[in-house]
Amino acid sequence: MELRHLRYFLAVAEELNITRAARRLHISQPPLTQQLKGLEAELGVTLIDRSAYRIALTDAGAVFAADAAHILEQVRAATGRARAAARGARGRMRVGFTESASFNPLVTAALRNFRAAYPQVEISLEEHPSTELAAQLRKSGLDVGILRPPLREAQGLAFELLEKEPLVVAVPAEHGLARRRAVDLAELAAETFILYPRAVRPGLADEVIAACEAAGFTPRVGQYAPQLSSTINLVAASLGISIVPASMRPLQPRSVAYVTLRGEPLHAQLGVAYRQDDRAEGVRQFIEQARAAAAQRAHGQKRRPGRELGS
Repeated sequence: MELRHLRYFLAVAEELNITRAARRLHISQPPLTQQLKGLEAELGVTLIDRSAYRIALTDAGAVFAADAAHILEQVRAATGRARAAARGARGRMRVGFTESASFNPLVTAALRNFRAAYPQVEISLEEHPSTELAAQLRKSGLDVGILRPPLREAQGLAFELLEKEPLVVAVPAEHGLARRRAVDLAELAAETFILYPRAVRPGLADEVIAACEAAGFTPRVGQYAPQLSSTINLVAASLGISIVPASMRPLQPRSVAYVTLRGEPLHAQLGVAYRQDDRAEGVRQFIEQARAAAAQRAHGQKRRPGRELGS
């Protein structure tokens, strides 16, 4: 039995007329009649009562018609789901991100764009340090990762930069620099820094340390915090200062002041990583939505050229 047999029978069951059913199926009447007889012989039951002037369905035919309609509908639905999955419109997308990335509006915009474009795709979110995200991507535990470079052991991974986010100085609210709109990096030489371990966030840690050394001093680190949010909490407790991505300014606004850095700008890069050999349509679509979110955000920032980071 083939699907065309079900379609042929269902057309006859709905039309209750062989001629009209044949016309609807774009075949001639004799082959249709032969197909119906063959179907009945295969099933071992009579589906159509031909004893009267007008044909009618037998009890077996009525039951089979309902089941045939259900089967064909399932086939159509399965076909649609398969085609949607091939377009990236269905299925599951496993997205990983770093804790610091989660504070950046670009990340929420990318997820919002993807959800709006592909509402039937299930999005699974995981938070890990950049090093763990890279490991999960390599072993196919994640489809994409939103993180800050560099990627350690990045063999087999591709990275696309989405944004360079300014770094700002986070100081306790009662600190002498808290009322300043901007400071030079060299003014921080005597401060106690709260930083993040290089093993977990090599990109940010290296950026800050290299910038301090270029300004003529090596930062004196009083504490290492495992998470950037923990860094802000330690600054709020007056245990030191830190240099963090500007998107973290909403954290602890009463206890922490965020001051713009003057001179050569410091940035925390943010982008999306994925497996180089991954040809999944969903991954491509997610990257496109992330690019669109980055472009929208960059356009919005260009429309506010005079805005101070520390204001």
